[in-house]
Amino acid sequence: MRKKSVQFALDKKGRKIVVINQILFYGKKKLTWNEVEKYLKRYIGKIIEVAETKELIHIASDFPDEYKGSKDTREVRGANAKAKANAVQGIVELIQISRKTSETPNHKDKNRKKAKYGWYRYLSRFALPIITQDNVIRYYNVYLATLVVRKTKSGKLYLYDIVNIKKEDSIEFNI
Repeated sequence: MRKKSVQFALDKKGRKIVVINQILFYGKKKLTWNEVEKYLKRYIGKIIEVAETKELIHIASDFPDEYKGSKDTREVRGANAKAKANAVQGIVELIQISRKTSETPNHKDKNRKKAKYGWYRYLSRFALPIITQDNVIRYYNVYLATLVVRKTKSGKLYLYDIVNIKKEDSIEFNI
């Protein structure tokens, strides 16, 4: 029986993790961020509820371009870059299990209009498989990610980017 490409699991502490069972975007030196952006366009117009707070987060047409071209994306390297690229498969689920951590005003000129009413940050976790040459999943690397969300005058929340992706752990799942 084939595993679903994205599903939920719990770690040993009972925390939810978005488990992504496929690696769509490969590359040790140069990822194809244009392909990642193209993949993200399928989410434009979606509205996802954060389970913990019941807040609704919208995905606008500027999200794919920001995800591909942000300062964080330009600076991320190696396994964390591969993790950021492949996290796009679980955008909906990452939002659903996220936990709100902070609210801050906008301080940058670049986003003066878009984020005039501030930023929210949410933490979420996801796991990517480590696959053998025989195409067997050996274990999963678990990553922590920060979802950056902008707030509008009307109070709507829009996903802006996913940043600070860091490996947390390596674990085995029985899924």
